Amino acid sequence: MKTTEKSLWWKSAVIYQIYPRSFQDSNGDGIGDIPGIISRLDYLADLGIDAIWLSPVYRSPQDDNGYDISDYCDVDPMFGTLTDMDALISEAGKRHIRIIMDLVLNHSSDEHPWFIQARKSRDNPFHDYYIWRDGSKDVPPNDMKACFGGPAWTWVPSVQQYYFHQFSVKQPDLNWDNPKVRKEIYKIINFWIERGVGGFRLDVIDQIAKEPDLKITNNGPMLHAYIREMNRHTFGGTDLVTVGEAWGATVEDAKIYSDPSGREFSMVFQFEHIGLDQIPGKEKWDLAPLDWIKLKKVLSKWQIGLHGCGWNSLFWNNHDLPRIVSRWGDDGKFRIKSAKMLATLLYGMQGTPYIYQGEELGMTNASYDISDYRDIETLHMYRERLAKGYSEADVMRSIHAKGRDNARTPMQWDNSKNAGFSDGEPWLRVNPNYMQINAEDETHTNDSVFAYYKDLIALRKKYPIFIEGDYQLLMSDNPDIFAYKRTWKEQTLYVICNIGAKELKEVIPKDYTHGTLLKSNYAEPGSYLKPYEARIYLK
Repeated sequence: MKTTEKSLWWKSAVIYQIYPRSFQDSNGDGIGDIPGIISRLDYLADLGIDAIWLSPVYRSPQDDNGYDISDYCDVDPMFGTLTDMDALISEAGKRHIRIIMDLVLNHSSDEHPWFIQARKSRDNPFHDYYIWRDGSKDVPPNDMKACFGGPAWTWVPSVQQYYFHQFSVKQPDLNWDNPKVRKEIYKIINFWIERGVGGFRLDVIDQIAKEPDLKITNNGPMLHAYIREMNRHTFGGTDLVTVGEAWGATVEDAKIYSDPSGREFSMVFQFEHIGLDQIPGKEKWDLAPLDWIKLKKVLSKWQIGLHGCGWNSLFWNNHDLPRIVSRWGDDGKFRIKSAKMLATLLYGMQGTPYIYQGEELGMTNASYDISDYRDIETLHMYRERLAKGYSEADVMRSIHAKGRDNARTPMQWDNSKNAGFSDGEPWLRVNPNYMQINAEDETHTNDSVFAYYKDLIALRKKYPIFIEGDYQLLMSDNPDIFAYKRTWKEQTLYVICNIGAKELKEVIPKDYTHGTLLKSNYAEPGSYLKPYEARIYLK
């Protein structure tokens, strides 16, 4: 379908991310699968979402939970079959839900047929599908490090060369400078377009034009040229939604990525706000308290910067991030109130909101022993930091706060064994608080986190000001209140949030509270803001 301004459905959409191995198991093997997702589509339709972003279900050795792909045009047997995938696209479509595929185009698995051939000899036609450099066994081309720990170069004796991998040693980076590689990638994208998907999320897409000799990984000189070429040969001119993961994107970068001309993507995931609770210049594991004033400035910068010339992705969580209610809310006494406040703060802004599975229930981080973790990044960090002399207590504190498995614990469906996720032994331990936090309870409770998300989604669909309005930060220097207004035509929307656990005695300016109270996480809002109180007014 060719695109028009009216067909930019994703501007008013809410997208729900599913991490398939943790969502719903249908066959008792302890791993979520595609038939399991199909069985829960009515739950998602009830929530009101418009699309599912599906983390990778392609054939894979699962070194990095499917982000290491060995066959881009087939489904891994642990998740089902291509027939199951077609059924998911069809059944979701009946509920007006589109399926967004997660494409990993920066690297493949080392078990992909291309790489198996590439490592046989330098003369092999597939050798140049990857990034190789000469060297000796003990002297890598340079000192670049991989994101998951260790060097970014691995020696292959059969060709007497190193290959480059920004992530796991089993995830060799593809050589986008080779036009044959790009052509193969376009075939893959078109394969899924022809099967009826609704779009693509493109994993670490800002790294495809890397220059490892210059130690450049993000935003290489050919990046936008490659993206535009991909656009022209695949999803360009259609109504598919495309979102590029770009950790290093600035506002100016995002204007290029998401320019309304449609030459590149619909939007990008940028992560500037996500890095605010770590020590500046350090790794994510080096914890620091969140500065809410900085968060206000960052989120406001993106709201203002992309208005009318780009598009924002709105998210707190994904499969790589800890649970937001544990991170920046209160997962104890005020779990429900703070989960609702954080949703309100985000959903009043301009952009496309993303819900990560369980976020709509207020699911929390889980504090496990190291033996219970499965994430490759977490386990690498644990070994490296202990070797560097960090105490076990410090390392585990960082893992409990920021480890990726916080987001990957199985979905909490009910209070039965394994939270209703599986009849078998789950691949990752279920968070023990599933007895108190689960979908069965929340879908039957009027003031649950689920009900609140459902109402926020409905409000965004009812009032165009959420989609079209401009943005102005209010009370910018107040450390306790995050407030802003949106204006469109003759309407003004006020969003007011107490971002902490203390009751605020200062009176809210009357100008903010005139009009209709569209939503609040307290039954009877008063003159003061109660702990984690959130309100939306329209006038």
